[in-house]
Amino acid sequence: MLELSNILEARDRVRETSRHTPLEYSHTYSAMTGADVHLKLENFQRTGAFKIRGATNRIATLSEAEKAAGVVTASAGNHAQGVALAASRAGVDSKIVMPEHAPISKVKATRNYGAEVVLDGTDYNEAARRAHEIEREEDRTYVHAFDDEYVMAGQGTIGLEIVEDCPEVDTVVVPIGGGGLISGIATAVKAKNPDARVIGVQAEGASSVATSLEKGERVSLDGVDTIADGIATRSVGERTFPIIQERVDEVVTVSDPEIAVATVYLLERSKTLVEGAGAVPLAALLFEKFDYEADETIVPALCGGNIDLNTLTNVIVRGLVETGRYLKIRTVLKDQPGALEDLLEIFTAHRANIYAIHHDRTSRDVEMSDTEVEIELEMRGPDHVDRFLDDMRESGYEVDVLV
Repeated sequence: MLELSNILEARDRVRETSRHTPLEYSHTYSAMTGADVHLKLENFQRTGAFKIRGATNRIATLSEAEKAAGVVTASAGNHAQGVALAASRAGVDSKIVMPEHAPISKVKATRNYGAEVVLDGTDYNEAARRAHEIEREEDRTYVHAFDDEYVMAGQGTIGLEIVEDCPEVDTVVVPIGGGGLISGIATAVKAKNPDARVIGVQAEGASSVATSLEKGERVSLDGVDTIADGIATRSVGERTFPIIQERVDEVVTVSDPEIAVATVYLLERSKTLVEGAGAVPLAALLFEKFDYEADETIVPALCGGNIDLNTLTNVIVRGLVETGRYLKIRTVLKDQPGALEDLLEIFTAHRANIYAIHHDRTSRDVEMSDTEVEIELEMRGPDHVDRFLDDMRESGYEVDVLV
């Protein structure tokens, strides 16, 4: 099983390629939670995510014959970029299989780092099947995204940095996909600070580890569905699962709306961009998915910042909806002069700022003497939304909340 010595060796191998990323105290989240919160900003890592650490460590251990034959892997994006860059720096040819619907930004970045990209499958597991076929056909070395001791050891260098930069840490909160990251971090943290807790976080739509721990054995999900594509794996690794069982104190799940809220908070309050997988540790803290004491020193590991801009737009809107900052409604007015003006008086009274209005006289859902109106509004929070909707309904309007 992975030990501290493996991680210390990995640190020497990855030192020149990976960065020692910042660990910053957050006044905002400390005030919001009552804890002493420090953010591990691994989204500032080269390639935008932690994966460069494990990929570099694995490729550094290849024989000359293996280097000459090249490497292959499967990834939703971050591991792909890590392997591509690590292989390029080592002079090794790399071929990466990514799901057909992988974020465009991650596909382009992987190619730019020097890899040949093959798009195949609907998710990580299907991409991995194709990658293993290439492994056999071309005699390449498969660099597993998480279920590899060298990869785990490389990711564990994050744990060393956390403990060294924040010796007083009580709890480290880590995202989980296949388990390589948390296996490495938990091994390093527990070896250096046995009293510290390690909390794992999964998306509800990809909760293979949480389910496996409940059943006491590895469970493979039929499918995954989450905005956190970086941790959207159907099953935990064969090698990572026993490490998680032994060294991780608790595994919790967060919903996609909660992930969206955490992403928006990080953008707005911390001026920090993360992808869904990078936001899950903060989401678990903000939505109190695990118990903690006042003034407890907590380090959420924000382990990825590679989010597709189209996805980011949807995530921001969902985060604004969940925090009562954005509202889209539908109502019906009489198709006569002054009807819209009367409605707008309510908006003015509540200082609800209008983004857009769509006025439709031809809708088949209303009487011919009526008109349907859809309105997008900027609001100031849940209480503001509730007061505004109550006033509209008291004024005789039937209101459907669309978003």
